[in-house]
Amino acid sequence: MGSRASTLLREEEIEEIKKETGFSHSQITRLYSRFTSLDKGENGTLSREDFQRIPELAINPLGDRIINAFFPEGEDQVNFRGFMRTLAHFRPIEDSEKNKNTSTSEPLNSRTNKLLFAFRLYDLDRDDKISRDELLQVLRMMVGVNISDEQLGSIADRTIQEADTNGDSSISFNEFIKVLEKVDVEQKMSIRFLH
Repeated sequence: MGSRASTLLREEEIEEIKKETGFSHSQITRLYSRFTSLDKGENGTLSREDFQRIPELAINPLGDRIINAFFPEGEDQVNFRGFMRTLAHFRPIEDSEKNKNTSTSEPLNSRTNKLLFAFRLYDLDRDDKISRDELLQVLRMMVGVNISDEQLGSIADRTIQEADTNGDSSISFNEFIKVLEKVDVEQKMSIRFLH
């Protein structure tokens, strides 16, 4: 039985997505199959509701923030290409990619782009800095009611105090990178996609 994934995705589209995201042909067709199974409206796009049906996202405390990352600002649908661009942030960096010529734009799964993706999960108002309130909101999402507001406030204050090098009481992307320089982002922000 032929899957409709291979019939609706043209070979040239697969090649373009391969170039843009670094996924292999088989990974793209497998992910397209998953995409179409999530597409309950069968219109070639996914809505937030389609994503909320994914059990792993439904139980993840940051599930809504992760889901929002798939949607360009003001959009409420994402097509397969946008879906793949977002997933590419979680593609492991292959050994062959580590020393590649960097004259072309940085791959979506580079350390910098992985950190930018993570930064945007915290930067709720998209002003390119993480405020104490934004940090508190995300911490609340992650721990729920298991920690008092006073303890959360203390954690947020200490985090900003340690990260904020320019004294503006917030965390910029560069400060975020500096704080996470010793963290193995590759290991923590990679999903092993099947080959």
